This record gives sequence, C-alpha cells and structure tokens, in this order.
Amino acid sequence: MRGAGRSAGARGVKRPPAAATTAAAAMALLHSRRLLAAPRLAAAASRASSWWSHVEMGPPDPILGVTEAYKRDTNSKKMNLGVGAYRDDNGKPYVLNCVRKAEAMIASKKMDKEYLPIGGLADFTRASAELALGENSEAFKSGRYVTVQGISGTGSLRIGANFLQRFFKASRDVYLPKPSWGNHTPIFRDAGMQLQAYRYYDPKTCSLDFSGAMDDISKIPEKSIILLHACAHNPTGVDPRQEQWKELAATVKKRNLLVYFDMAYQGFASGDINRDAWAVRYFIEQGINIVLSQSFAKNMGLYGERAGAFTVICSDPDEAKRVESQLKILIRPMYSNPPVNGARIASMILNTPDLRKEWLIEVKGMADRIISMRTQLVSNLKKEGSSHNWQHITDQIGMFCFTGLKPEQVERLIKEFSVYMTKDGRISVAGVTSGNVGYLAHAIHQVTK
Repeated sequence: MRGAGRSAGARGVKRPPAAATTAAAAMALLHSRRLLAAPRLAAAASRASSWWSHVEMGPPDPILGVTEAYKRDTNSKKMNLGVGAYRDDNGKPYVLNCVRKAEAMIASKKMDKEYLPIGGLADFTRASAELALGENSEAFKSGRYVTVQGISGTGSLRIGANFLQRFFKASRDVYLPKPSWGNHTPIFRDAGMQLQAYRYYDPKTCSLDFSGAMDDISKIPEKSIILLHACAHNPTGVDPRQEQWKELAATVKKRNLLVYFDMAYQGFASGDINRDAWAVRYFIEQGINIVLSQSFAKNMGLYGERAGAFTVICSDPDEAKRVESQLKILIRPMYSNPPVNGARIASMILNTPDLRKEWLIEVKGMADRIISMRTQLVSNLKKEGSSHNWQHITDQIGMFCFTGLKPEQVERLIKEFSVYMTKDGRISVAGVTSGNVGYLAHAIHQVTK
C-alpha cells in the first residue's frame, strides 16, 4: 500500500522533457487568451454588422443651424432673426401676465396629474372651437363640429393628415402654397399624402401672386385637398385681402375642394382675434366644410406647453360624433392622450372673463410691437439713404417678413454684421427691437446699395 503514494516516475513512467513541458504550458496559455479574446472579437463583429450602418447623417435644421451659428458669434451687436418666437423690446423671451395668473390659479386648486381623455381637456377644446369659429357660428352652436386637443400646431396638423390619409377617399393630393411653412411637407408626406403646389408668392414684388394663385387653384382636380394659412402666412407674411379671400372661396367651392386651414397666429397677426379668423368663418358661412388646426404657441406664448387643437366641420352632430370616435382611434396609438398643463392654462384664460380680457390686450400689444418694428425698419432704411422700395415690409403681417434679400446679401449680413437669418431672406420681426432696428437698417442698406 505504501507504493500507492509513489510518483508516476517511481512506477516506471517516463517524465516529459522540460522543453515539452514549457511548450505545452505556452499552448495552454495561448488557448486561454483566445478564449478570453473571443467575446471581444464577437462584440467587435457585432458592432461592425450594425443594423443601422446604412443610416446616413441627416442635414441640419435650417433654423436651428442659424441659432447655433449665432451662439458662437462673439460680436456684441449680433442679431438672431431666425427663431420664430416672440421677444420683448429688450430681446428677451416674454411670458404673458395672464399666463402667470392662470398658472397661479391652477396651482391654488392643487389639481391631480391624471391622464386626460384621448380627445383632450373638454373645456379647452370647446373654447378653442369657439375662438376659431366665433360664438355666434351656426356650426358651433348646432354642434356639427368636433375638436380634439393636439400637441400644438405641428401635432394637430399631423392628426389631421393621418385622418385624411385614412378617411378622405377622393384623393391623396394636398396642394400647398409656394412657399409654405417648411414642416408642412414632411407632416403630410410622412402621413402618406402626396404633395402638390399652387402659386402664392411673387418674389419680384414681394407680395401675393393672386392671379397666379387663382389660375392654379382653378385647375386643381376636383375633390383634392388645399391647404390655406388663415392669417400671417408663414414664411412670407403675405395674406390675401378680404375681397381676395371671397374670390378664393368661390373658386374652392366651385372645384369642390377640401380646405385645410392652418391657423397658428390668431390674434397675433393683426391684434384682433376676429379679423385674423375672418377667412375661416367666411368659408364655413359659404357652406364649405373645412378642417382646421390651431396653435396657442404664439398668441399665448405657450411654446413649450404644446397646446393645440384640430377641428373638423361636419354636416350634422351625428356625423361629428362618428368622426370624433375615429379621431380617438387614430390618436390612441400615436401618443395615447395629450399633455394637461398647457391646455389648463389656455382653458383658464379663455374661460375666465378677466383673464380673457387681459389676454386680448396683451396679444394686441405683441402684434402692435411687431407692426411698429416693421414701420421703424422702413423709416430707418430711408434715413440710411436707401433708394429701394421697402413698402412690402409694412404691407406684410405677422411674425415673419420676406425681405427680398438675395442669398449672397444674406451671407454678407452674417459675415460682416453678425445679422443672422435664413438664406431665403426671411426674418423674424420679433427679433428686432427699438435698440437694434437702426443697426439692422444700416446693415441691410450696406448690402443692398
């Protein structure tokens, strides 16, 4: 039994030479390293064969690109005329007093944060419809409409686009004015609609090409969809006069077109909520059953609160109920239900007489400041000695102005004067103040003389 504890060598088995032992150890070590390296190589291979390797870098947003360049500029006189948000006469973001008061009232009620219904806050949607259609509107009083809350103007437009894609069987064609708000095209395109265009703006006169628009609209195939800006056309600031709206309505009715109104600036354009909604109300009075998107970003300064609404005018209340049921079915998988805070603020303002009165004064004040900046800019251009006709600046309305500046002139404004705007010469008049309007006029004169 003592032999059981002996080594192999004692039993007559030969030991491997030292070199062989060393080689075996090296092989074992190499094998272990390969095992350790295998997961790393697998991970690298996984990265190399990514599902998203074909995804290309997208182009930067033209507006955000202007803002980023502006932020990098160290010139103390720099101006950002690209951003579409209201600024006070000190160039600062402005929160309306009525909004602050509404927020305080909401906070005092200590309300919960439960989900809203799919269609949104009922007090808000009703007040939105009344604001757009007018309290004396037959369509409003008879209940032959449906309004659902949307995620500001963009979200409301997308609800409408999806609704048209699913239920408007006559056509997939949506006719946009040339030019139109840049986001209109992807909103309708991504919803599965086909984009077409009609003439609208005449760059030679910086005004409405009414004859071109009427000619194109009169040839649009029947039962197509046409998009109209209710007021303060974005990006040109060029609106039809009431007489022209009447001619447009007659042609639209004759061609049996479905009108999609985009109203993002009610009250903010002229300072008068009724004047800015005139076209919408006139079309309905003429028996044209429209669809409508609204936004409260500009006229209440609720940019980040994302408060908007989408409305369909129907033939009777029963049809409105059926349309509402389908809108809810569309909304449910998109975002389930809308955010509550912005709707509460807007609803509080619209449904509280004192707050509503204060809002109407404040929104007129914002509109008047924009109008004043247009007048002051033209006046300062004349003082600079400019011989150009700048009347289009005061003829246009709303936040944006198509200046008529050419891309090379815009480039000079940016490089030589740190005045930032989009390449098409569109400026946000909200970025102009009594403190910098003289500098802007000087810069424009230098690149246009």
